[in-house]
Amino acid sequence: MIKRIAIGGDHAGFEYKRKLVDKLTIQGFDVKDFGPFTDASVDYPDHVHPLCEAVEKSEFDLGILICGSGNGVAITANKHQGIRAALCWNEDLAALARLHNNANVIALPARFVEYELVEKMVATFINTGFEGGRHQVRVSKISCK
Repeated sequence: MIKRIAIGGDHAGFEYKRKLVDKLTIQGFDVKDFGPFTDASVDYPDHVHPLCEAVEKSEFDLGILICGSGNGVAITANKHQGIRAALCWNEDLAALARLHNNANVIALPARFVEYELVEKMVATFINTGFEGGRHQVRVSKISCK
């Protein structure tokens, strides 16, 4: 069961991140905000790397990253061997990221989706489990190590 969630991103995702932290906390999740803590311009890797390191160490069950396009945070997150970050822009992709890819981080494009959709994608991501089976064989081949 998902209990601990790490969240971070960049200035373009700040407002969505702030709202999600509040919503997830009210829902009873243990949420850690890795920043940024204002909407001032930042370099997203400064927030993504610490979040991913914490997810890799199993300090958190899942991660949520939000930037303007979702691409920068996803690319950065996927440099970590223990991270499978999925860029999602609809609920079906959020579900498949978990079902088939056992994604442990969702990357969201704040400038291209409405906040209400972000809430739905995050709920889907959190509440969908890994299907395993034939997908486990594929997931096991992802890491370069």
